[in-house]
Amino acid sequence: MDSLEGRIIPEWIETLSEDEVFVFGSNLEGMHGGGAARMAYERFGAVWGRGVGRQGQCYAIPTMHGGLDVIKPYVDDFVEYARCHPENRFLLTRVGCGIAGFADREMAPLFAAVLDLPNVYVPREWLAFLVPQGCQKADAGQAKLDA
Repeated sequence: MDSLEGRIIPEWIETLSEDEVFVFGSNLEGMHGGGAARMAYERFGAVWGRGVGRQGQCYAIPTMHGGLDVIKPYVDDFVEYARCHPENRFLLTRVGCGIAGFADREMAPLFAAVLDLPNVYVPREWLAFLVPQGCQKADAGQAKLDA
């Protein structure tokens, strides 16, 4: 597992490089009216009326249609897509933690598989929920030994 410390998204994303993909929470109808979805639509090529998957320099994960159990398959699809596209850097926003109303502690664990994907960058707020505290300390200790 790579250290996530080097894979933290900026607090505010205004531009993307050619290989970057903005990952945002959406709704199944693709009504990108607010939050990160609106930014995806206005800046990064999200398609109005399309609420799932890759579009422009974006990847939409629907989060407004039910609980975590119905969101998880869409998260798994994203993880597989990112795994199959190592040429891209995926900037994962706090999917589901805005208008959808989920807490970071609820959403972040759904994305635990990204720990094994060096091309997925995560929000700082999710670090504590993706890597157990004991593991963060162990990783820091190992880094000191490797230096």
